[in-house]
Amino acid sequence: MQLLGETHIDFIKWRKVAFVISGVVIAVGIVSMVIKGGPKLGLDFTGGIEAHLKFKKPVQISEIRSALSRVGMGTAVIQRYGGKEENSVLVRYHLERISEKIASSIIDYRQKKGKISNLEELKSIPGVEEIGYDKLLANFTTEPVQQGKININKVSRETLISTIQNINSRQIASKIQEAIEKKFGKDNPFELLSVNLIGPKVSKELQRDALLAVVFSLIGMLVYIAWRFEFRFAVGAVVALIHDVTITVGALSLGGFEFTLPIIAALLTIVGYSLNDTIVIYDRIRENMKAFRKKRIPSKEILNLGINQSLSRTIITSLTTFIVVLVLFLWGGEPLHGFTFALLVGVIVGTYSSDFIATPVVYAWGRKKK
Repeated sequence: MQLLGETHIDFIKWRKVAFVISGVVIAVGIVSMVIKGGPKLGLDFTGGIEAHLKFKKPVQISEIRSALSRVGMGTAVIQRYGGKEENSVLVRYHLERISEKIASSIIDYRQKKGKISNLEELKSIPGVEEIGYDKLLANFTTEPVQQGKININKVSRETLISTIQNINSRQIASKIQEAIEKKFGKDNPFELLSVNLIGPKVSKELQRDALLAVVFSLIGMLVYIAWRFEFRFAVGAVVALIHDVTITVGALSLGGFEFTLPIIAALLTIVGYSLNDTIVIYDRIRENMKAFRKKRIPSKEILNLGINQSLSRTIITSLTTFIVVLVLFLWGGEPLHGFTFALLVGVIVGTYSSDFIATPVVYAWGRKKK
């Protein structure tokens, strides 16, 4: 199927303009992240709780959000799970970094005093009142050995953070339960099935694994394309992929979206999508290079010919993908907004980079080498 007829667009000619436009867009995204203190990390990376609720009758997400907004938890992620007749709801809420601050304060105080001789001293430590002295008293002791309690003078910082975060998570879960009970009362009783804590250790592992996933995928692409084509083609493809990911991350920052595991999945999807389009163009270019090997045709014309021959296929593929993702963005619900927004940006940027970034970089690299 041909959407366009034969085209003769000089993509290589406009490479400098495209490089400038891309540079400006990337710079805007980076400035946005710098101003906001980095990407807005979601619960998967910062730590938080998941509360599983089961209602007796069907319930609207908007009603639950209204109840939580009244107690300052309007930013919670609320979604259904399981069958429609189960009336099960998942509430995900991030925990403030209060546990790390309190743990650091306790460790600093312990180092300064040598040891904590009486738990009453905790009352003078900043932040303890937010958790509650009685809660800490139930978990810690100053005695050398006391079954069921942790010696606060020997506990490590990681264990201290984990214990305080467990206390905080139970408080947040109780707050969620009380707010929803107040909203629905006896009209729609519910049961709190479970509360899961995502701790800081897990969060750091997720951040590291997500970063390594992107880095290793780019390295793998570089090796594969260099083996299948030439090194300059590999450079062009990887530059285009880094370009696509950077612009998408900047767009997510400008849009105020949280970075979660589905967002990482979207970035990896964009990498694969963009690379597929680039490889199709590279195949055309390689075929043309073989066909015109004995003719004195400038490399610029061969590169432009390859892009133009693939242009109709590129537009059809991108347009159909864009329409499907747009439908998911508009009607897929709030939990999918970040994921589908990243894909929308990625489809547009990936299509643009295959024509205006990847192949022009191959041309620029070839001229430099020559």
